[in-house]
Amino acid sequence: MKLAVIGTGYVGLVSGTCFSELGYDVTCVDLDAKKIETLRAGHVPIYEPGLDLLIECNVSSGRLSFTTDLQEAVSQADAVFIAVGTPTRPDNGQADLTYIMRAAADIAPAMQGYTVVVVKSTVPVGVNRKICDVLRNANPAADFDIASNPEFLREGTAIEDFMTPDRVVVGVESERAGGFMAEVYRPLTDRGFPLLLTDLETAEMIKYASNAFLATKITFINEIAALCEKVGSDVTMVSKGMGMDKRIGGRFLNPGPGYGGSCFPKDTQALVRIGQESAVQQHIVEAVVRVNEQVKARMIANIKALCGGSFRDKTIAVFGVTFKPDTDDMREAPSLTILPALIGGGATIHVVDPLGQREGEHLLPGAHWYDDPYAAADGCDLVVILTEWSDFVSLDLKALAAVMAVPRMADLRNVYAPKDVENAGFEQYYGVGRGRAPV
Repeated sequence: MKLAVIGTGYVGLVSGTCFSELGYDVTCVDLDAKKIETLRAGHVPIYEPGLDLLIECNVSSGRLSFTTDLQEAVSQADAVFIAVGTPTRPDNGQADLTYIMRAAADIAPAMQGYTVVVVKSTVPVGVNRKICDVLRNANPAADFDIASNPEFLREGTAIEDFMTPDRVVVGVESERAGGFMAEVYRPLTDRGFPLLLTDLETAEMIKYASNAFLATKITFINEIAALCEKVGSDVTMVSKGMGMDKRIGGRFLNPGPGYGGSCFPKDTQALVRIGQESAVQQHIVEAVVRVNEQVKARMIANIKALCGGSFRDKTIAVFGVTFKPDTDDMREAPSLTILPALIGGGATIHVVDPLGQREGEHLLPGAHWYDDPYAAADGCDLVVILTEWSDFVSLDLKALAAVMAVPRMADLRNVYAPKDVENAGFEQYYGVGRGRAPV
């Protein structure tokens, strides 16, 4: 079986590589010639643990290749996976379908023989049918089926998520397409991983509903953390106690500076728009989007309180700026809201991030970049832990406090126990929802 994957961004590159690892002949297509040349040269344009080695292995085996020739790749493929971006439009919050509709129009005339066109991109409910119309209008004689196959890949664990999924969701319109997609995923279902076959609209909705629910859990515990700071409770123990209830579970109940990344912000906003267009207002998701912004503002206020009420003439070390560890992704990262507020208030910012500098240098103008956390903290008035990279979870706290002008910490990921920080010589510590906040 031969597969073509249109788009070599995060989803396309990971999915295409993993399909080749399952034994399929995969061609990844991108119109960006520079990106294709980079991949052919053995360099991976994104960071995902283990992806570079997996690409190297499957290119060497002959199962994985990269090209800009969409016509050739599609004409030889039994299935074509569309994995192009659907970013949020800044004017109205809707998903921008420009790239996916263009891809469909390009695919249509190249299809030869029965082809299943599989939409992996996240699209609003009903868009798979619109893509089907584009394909049919562009090539009325084509023998094809459309399938919705949303991805559930977490940055930092994407390969594991693909190879050992909680579930594979596929929406189809015909038994023929359902049987074909079941065969595509047989290497996973034979190992016991479930395949859920639905209609197109249900598959589309599963993706949005799943991400919105996870974003809701994060936002819920952040609101509980704010309440804990007022009444003197410890949110880490509250979260632990909640998570012990099997009906709730402990995942996504870690408070912090708000969710970010490529999925949750985009998908919650898109679901709000879908609700508005369908006259079924999504009150909970609307609140989640609003509260997530408020969380960032609360973090800024607490950092300012630790600085004595003003950022002016303060030097602050920030540990981590990517939206989560084990990725270089800066999209919608809380740092993009928090750091400009600190810099705009007159603070000098020293930043350490294992992978964030490449993107962060132009996204965070005015920040000073360091490779070593102790060097970054030297002479600082405050350390802010913003991303829980492994580099920052086992620091020598005494050594860190010793180099600071004023040893204070804002631990926005609750990495450290307050008593450990205090015993190391820090004068003040703020952890999210861990006792009373400084404001």
